[in-house]
Amino acid sequence: MRRTGLPMAGPRHADGWDGLETMTHPRKRSTSADVARAAGVSRTTVSYVLNNRPGEVIPEETRRRVMEAAERLQYRANSSARALAAGRSDIVLLSLPDLPIGPSISRLVEELASSLAEHGLTLVTHLMAGRSRSLPDVCAAVGASSVLGFEAFDDDVVQALQRLGVTVIAPYNKGLLPSMAPLGRLQAEHVISRGHRRIGYLLPAQIRFRNMAAERLQGVAGACADAGVEAPLALASEMEIEDLVRPLRRWTEASVTAVCAFNDEHAIALLAAMHHLGLRAPADLAVVGADDIPMARFAVPALSTVYFDLQEAGRYRAESVVAGLAGPGGGRPRSPSPTASLRLVQRSST
Repeated sequence: MRRTGLPMAGPRHADGWDGLETMTHPRKRSTSADVARAAGVSRTTVSYVLNNRPGEVIPEETRRRVMEAAERLQYRANSSARALAAGRSDIVLLSLPDLPIGPSISRLVEELASSLAEHGLTLVTHLMAGRSRSLPDVCAAVGASSVLGFEAFDDDVVQALQRLGVTVIAPYNKGLLPSMAPLGRLQAEHVISRGHRRIGYLLPAQIRFRNMAAERLQGVAGACADAGVEAPLALASEMEIEDLVRPLRRWTEASVTAVCAFNDEHAIALLAAMHHLGLRAPADLAVVGADDIPMARFAVPALSTVYFDLQEAGRYRAESVVAGLAGPGGGRPRSPSPTASLRLVQRSST
């Protein structure tokens, strides 16, 4: 059979598809040279206009022609070339632990990305799962200029990143969020101020939350010690009613009258388990959460919690990135420390 170089047609269907796969090929990418030819100017002028170089006076008519040509050709600056010229890329890598991406983390990451974009920086997130590539390998692959994470990096990881020329946002021995001990302290101080002297703490069962939970519990324990009351009875549980029944019974046996939960999700699950046992909040057990997620006000009863401005935390960390990239004289973040936003939101559960 003679080969024509064309694929043979397959069966034609009612929707017009004839059995052939449709493949699209990328068009040749427009370059700054293409923009220069279209606008009738030099490549240097294109660079001055598109990069908005300070100190360069470009006639408004010339600037308009360059911008129109770039738009018409759908020109996008080559990130590799731009990084070479600037001495660094605009990529900031956020290392995410293997945690559920709930509303709190989502709000924080969104604000961090938005705040970085205001400074011409692009946030790339990477989930550090069990079999993922090492953090230095990922930074090298995407050409990240700086990196930050939710948790502290090990010293050997920090050294490997620094050898790659990656700026590890200082203080690098801390994570994206500040210490969570003040949040736990505020939880305990609230229930102590309402007359509770035997306090429980609901820990998450997942090991992935261990560091953050330990910091919050440390704050609760500190408030109890300062008030001269017994140390909190901390018990861990999954967020399942059947599992939460066991710590509830332990707290009842130990005369616990208030529980500080690791976060709002755990607190709401605890309220559901209490309802299952016929217990009421706050009459039988007061419950206070943390983070003030949107669903906290719709819990039954409405959940008292600690508000933490995650958007402010995102802005603060974005400014830390910008200051870190600027070097030793880069200054400090202008936004207040995220812990300044902590406040107790009292509702019906306490």
